[in-house]
Amino acid sequence: MVIRFIFTAVVSAALLGWFVRPCVAQEQTVAKDQVATSNPPSSAELYKKHCAACHGDDLRGAGPFPPPYRTPPDLTTLARRHGGKFPYAYVLKVTRNGVELPAHGPAEMPVWGSDFEAAGQLDKTQVTLRIKSLTNYLKLQQR
Repeated sequence: MVIRFIFTAVVSAALLGWFVRPCVAQEQTVAKDQVATSNPPSSAELYKKHCAACHGDDLRGAGPFPPPYRTPPDLTTLARRHGGKFPYAYVLKVTRNGVELPAHGPAEMPVWGSDFEAAGQLDKTQVTLRIKSLTNYLKLQQR
């Protein structure tokens, strides 16, 4: 009788642990995601991490971009090149979707919309916020 009670207790504890462990892991994952989304990177951090490699720290297109890419544009002159007004909708579109693929060549600009979504496991709202943050950062850097 005692052996049966001990056996039942051990099996119950094992089953309980088997069911509780995924729930705890899921709660920890949710907690990590909440921290990541409640403290998103600043616009300057986003630029440095995702854009500076090609456009340079000073936004002038002097980054160490690899061949066969051409020299990236100077992002400090976007407003000047668009009649004195910052092309907000255009920058949002290019940041989210990249640029048209040239015939028989690589894309000149990454598609950050899908890259942010896949790499950061972000939802569409979080991706949109990051792209708007980058766009606003570029707007503030105009000369």
